[in-house]
Amino acid sequence: MSTRTAVITGASAGIGEAAARALAGSGFHVVLGARRLDRLRPLAEELSGTAHLLDVTDAESVESFVQQIPECHVLVNNAGGARGLERVEEAGEDNWRWMWQTNVLGTLRVTKALLPKLIASGDGHVITVTSIAGHEVYDGGAGYTSAKHAQSALHQTLRSEHLGDPLRLTEVIPGMVETDFSLNRFEGDTERAAQVYQGLQPLTAEDVADVIAFAATRPPHVNLDQITVKPRAQHHGSRVHRE
Repeated sequence: MSTRTAVITGASAGIGEAAARALAGSGFHVVLGARRLDRLRPLAEELSGTAHLLDVTDAESVESFVQQIPECHVLVNNAGGARGLERVEEAGEDNWRWMWQTNVLGTLRVTKALLPKLIASGDGHVITVTSIAGHEVYDGGAGYTSAKHAQSALHQTLRSEHLGDPLRLTEVIPGMVETDFSLNRFEGDTERAAQVYQGLQPLTAEDVADVIAFAATRPPHVNLDQITVKPRAQHHGSRVHRE
């Protein structure tokens, strides 16, 4: 049996990097895409994979990335992120535009471009990392939650549109995960980012990566539609227990 290929977007850090390690450890040849090639290349070399520049907000970058991938069995749509935590009345359109470009249109561009190769593989699998923010809302989060709701809707629609094709679709829905997510959201404010996880044990990127690898290694007839994973101390987006 030939080695299966897994493509991971946003693979230079956090969940993407951990997913690359988990999938390589499960026997996949990993193709890594991200903007930070300086971080991506050493990881690809370590995992005996390949690394290519990828900016999911740029259609030409996505096209160039996909042209370098001869075959694809698993796509992990991981690239995404949040910016700002303002109420709707104070919302900045630049932040909203970036979040929709990255989380929604980025997922659309990469998935659309790789779908023919995924289906041609005879057992394709699209794993989209959304968020509990794609299923709940919270004050100050409208830009991010609306983008994640749209990303989830896109993924669920694909599940229906490709029923009958040799294609599985899994939505992985993480709760609080301690990565660079909050640091990026708050523009490098380390103190504010640390407060998000204060008093509880959040998930790690590796926790989510384990779930991704589990889904990717189920038998071809098994489709895990949605997997929600949260810390024990979290009930929903804004309700947590802190020590």
